[in-house]
Order: sequence, then C-alpha cells, then structure tokens
Amino acid sequence: MPLFNYRAIDSDGRAVTGRIDAMNQVDLEMRLRRMDLDLVDGAPVKIRNLLGSRTVSRRELIHFCFHLEHLARAGVPILESLSDLRDSLENQRFREIVAGLAEAIEGGQTLSQALETQPRIFGKVFVSLIRAGEASGQLPAVLRDLTDTLKWEDELASQTKRLALYPAFVGAIVLAATFFLMIYMVPQLKLFVRNMGQALPPQTRALFFVSDLLAGYWYLALAAPVVLAAGLRVLINVNPLARLRFDGLKLRLPLAGGILRKIVLSRFANTFALLYSSGIPILDAVRTTQNVVGNMVVQRGLERVEQLIGEGQNITSAFQRTGFFPPLVIRMLRVGESTGALGEALSNVSYFYNRDVRESVEKAQQLVEPLLTLLLGGLLGWIMLSVLGPVYDVISRIQT
Repeated sequence: MPLFNYRAIDSDGRAVTGRIDAMNQVDLEMRLRRMDLDLVDGAPVKIRNLLGSRTVSRRELIHFCFHLEHLARAGVPILESLSDLRDSLENQRFREIVAGLAEAIEGGQTLSQALETQPRIFGKVFVSLIRAGEASGQLPAVLRDLTDTLKWEDELASQTKRLALYPAFVGAIVLAATFFLMIYMVPQLKLFVRNMGQALPPQTRALFFVSDLLAGYWYLALAAPVVLAAGLRVLINVNPLARLRFDGLKLRLPLAGGILRKIVLSRFANTFALLYSSGIPILDAVRTTQNVVGNMVVQRGLERVEQLIGEGQNITSAFQRTGFFPPLVIRMLRVGESTGALGEALSNVSYFYNRDVRESVEKAQQLVEPLLTLLLGGLLGWIMLSVLGPVYDVISRIQT
C-alpha cells in the first residue's frame, strides 16, 4: 500500500501534516475523515529506502507486543490499545503504521488481518501467531510469547555483533598496518638492503615482491574484496543453486560453522515451539519455519520434512530422515511425540540451544582474540625477519 504525505485541517481549524498508508487519493481522504481531519492536499511519497530495510527496530516491536499484552490482560479493547500506543511512540513511521492498524480494525478487520498489510514490519510468523491467538482466545499469552521471542532475538543479535566487532576492529588494524608497512616502510628498507650487495634470502624476495605488487596496484587490492563481495551477493540472490552451496559452505566453516549451525537450530526450535504451542497445526508450523531459518540447506530439509509428514510419516521419522537435525532434536521429538507433550519437548530443545549458542559465542570471543593477535604478530615477525635477516648477516661477516 503506498505511503502518502498529507496536509489537513483538524476540528479546531489547526493545520496538521503527516504520512499515512492509503490506496489512492480517495482512500486517503476517507481515512483522514475517520480521524476527524479534512484533507487539504496529499501526494505519494516518492523517496523510498532502496535497500528495503525495515524502518521499525526490534526494540520497538518488543514495546508494541508488551504494550498490547498488558492492556489486553486488563480488558482494554485492541482499538483503544492501539490508539494509546500511537500517542506514545516517538518513531514517526511506526506511529503512522499503528494509526493505519487502528483504522483497519475500525473498518472491520481483525488485528491479524491489519498486521498482514505490513509484511515488511510484521513477518509471517508474527501474523500467524496473532491469528492463532485470536482464534483460540489466548491473544495475551501469544503476545507475551512474542515479546519473549523478540527479546531472545535481540539478545542473540547483540551477542553475534559482539562476536564480530572485535575481529572486525583488529582486522581493520591489521590491514591498515599491512598497507602502511608494504607501501611506505618496506620500499625504503628495500633500497638499504639491496645496497648491501649480497644475495637476498627467499623470505626477503617474497616480501619485496608483495610490497611492489601492493605499491603498484593498491587500488585493485582495495577494490577487489568489494567487487568480489558484491558479485557473490548478486550471484546468491539470482542463482538458487549458488545460494544453496554457499549456505552449505557456511555450515562447514571450521569455527563459525558450528556456531552458525547452532544459531539456525536455535531459531528453528524456538519458532517451531512457539507456533506449535499456540495451536498451529504441525504442517503449517513446519511450513512457516522454512521462512525464518535463514539457511537454504535447512530450508530444503524442512521442505522434505513437510513432504514426509504429508505422506503420513510421524514427526520423529520425518525429521530423522533429513539427516541434518542432531540426535538431541530427534530424541526430544521422539519423547514428546510418544508422551503427547511435543510442545514441552520443543521448548526444551529451544532452551538447550539458546544456552548453547550463548556459551559458544562467549568461547569463540575468547578464542578469536589470541588468534588475531598471533596473526598480527606473525605479520610483523615476517617483515622483521625478512628485513633484518640480511642486515644481521652483514654484521656477522664484519665481526668475523
């Protein structure tokens, strides 16, 4: 639905400006009239975010769910809850979205139907859970679970950023030091070493070759990683086979692959447990989780699970035949399926992987720091050995 800028007059005769979603100019006027505003003029917003990124943060979604949950438990109607929430929001875009939700509900839609009109903000899992909560009469409980899930996702994102922040910082220092040494320092030392008139050892010749290469083609060295990353991104987005192989490669990386696998399994178990506990059928829950795992290999495995369950196999057997899910998940599914407590078993799996991901990220942080220190030390040691080695040989000959 397009976003319109508008100017209007309220009931007191004051000018009001803002943005609101509307199908067209007529729909814009009708929506403003429901808000006791008379349209002066309006036009669609032409400037859009080219990257398509969401304009509502996860923290704001947490506040949205928390607010609606507590007002719903107090018996406040959804329409009044949304109106109260709209007046307390600082994010102008989110305020307009909540105002649009209130208008849609006032026009006869349910909350889930209104949320479905904003797929960039409220994903399929979010809408499916709200719809299940409305159907079962457990909307406050579903909103509480959504709040907990969003908090977990925010914590996981924070841990992942902390894991990547230190390597990125040290890596930038290593690259800057490498360029400085290779382009500025080594060429000056090269003249001194060659004037000594002796044969250069292999490591010194290699150092001078790399220095000449970077000094002559430094712009290619800077542009190549950016071009390769952009080309890989385009290839992954265009070619599903390339995306599948790349996602499989990520899961096989020596250090990060294990952590990424646990993150994917944690996201799957958490979402699957939440969907199943909210009363969504198994097949629908499996189908919905395919869109949130974020890995094509796991997504193909879940598609196979959906197919096997649809053919009549039990849940445990379907997950086991994919070959991706570890014995812990299979064992908990078997226990939950045999005892009729599948929701509790899935929650246990989710709890285990949440804790395992947190511990793995902390261990990786402790391991990455000395590895990067060794890398920087090795680089500096190679340069010192290559440059000072010939100097030491000359000094030794003079002394003898």
